[in-house]
Amino acid sequence: MRFLLLSLITYIDRSKTVEQRLREVVDTAVLGEELGFDGFAVGERHERPFLSSSPPVVLSHIAARTSRIRLWTGVTTLSLLDPVRAFEDYATLDNLSGGRLELIIGKGNGTAQAQLFHVTVDDQWDRLRESYDLFRRLWREEKVTWEGKYRPSLTDAETSPRPLQQPITVWHGSATSRASVELAAQYGDPLFSANVSNPIEPYAELIDHYRERWAFHGHDPARIRIGAGSAGFYAARTSQEALDAYRPVYQQRLDAFRKVGVEPVFPTLEDAVERSSILVGSPQQIIDKVHRYHERFGHEVTHLSADTEGLTEKQNRASLELFASDIAPVLRQLKGR
Repeated sequence: MRFLLLSLITYIDRSKTVEQRLREVVDTAVLGEELGFDGFAVGERHERPFLSSSPPVVLSHIAARTSRIRLWTGVTTLSLLDPVRAFEDYATLDNLSGGRLELIIGKGNGTAQAQLFHVTVDDQWDRLRESYDLFRRLWREEKVTWEGKYRPSLTDAETSPRPLQQPITVWHGSATSRASVELAAQYGDPLFSANVSNPIEPYAELIDHYRERWAFHGHDPARIRIGAGSAGFYAARTSQEALDAYRPVYQQRLDAFRKVGVEPVFPTLEDAVERSSILVGSPQQIIDKVHRYHERFGHEVTHLSADTEGLTEKQNRASLELFASDIAPVLRQLKGR
């Protein structure tokens, strides 16, 4: 199993400047490489409280500060982007990073999409499908003739620079949508389950559906690749120490949900540890939980939160160090199925 650190670049602590927060994310990616994490992912959001509107820029800076860790997006919202412009950005990043780029694409979410990009729930899936069709052709073909609904047509269009990787790995991010699953299965691409907001079963059912659609499209079952997220992370030497440290963080999350009128699925931290994908506890507890999810999902990649979320920098670093030393070596023996 491989492990990613994921940041949506939340900007909640206003005692920090935007510059400090962005540099903090880059520094965490550098730490991730030092600790042996396999990848660092930057999400894409276009509204408060996030600063992650431009993943290729942030990842390019990380690329300049690192040499081994793979650079992921989590997710690239292709439903919002001109696929030609997205291709140019990511092909450039692929070259600058020495071919370390991996993409997770998705439709995105949030009210800002309609306000900033005029993409709505009525057309976001059609836009995603159309954009991905063109994006993957641009990545593979030096000249492209294409016609769609949401951008001008192309005739023998040439794009540069040409990417270093041929082809790139593109994962399809999905929370509970079968549309993303169908798109991944249709093209024979890997699936990355969000696995954050609900108990295990809805995500397991979606992965089962992906395997069914994969077979329907005639792909080799041995080539299936699945990733899964986690709803939070804090490792400590003992369970009680982990719970005590993470409880204020989780309470802040509950308060934020209720402030916007959303009743949390897991009303207490203990309930979340028991029934959700949150990885809070001792090394053995976290190992056992990832094993349990792996038995159901058969996934080969897991992401952990890279953000402090209210923890101190010292706590966050100690937690990541403990994961690298006591947890990752055991879980690396797990393989996808």
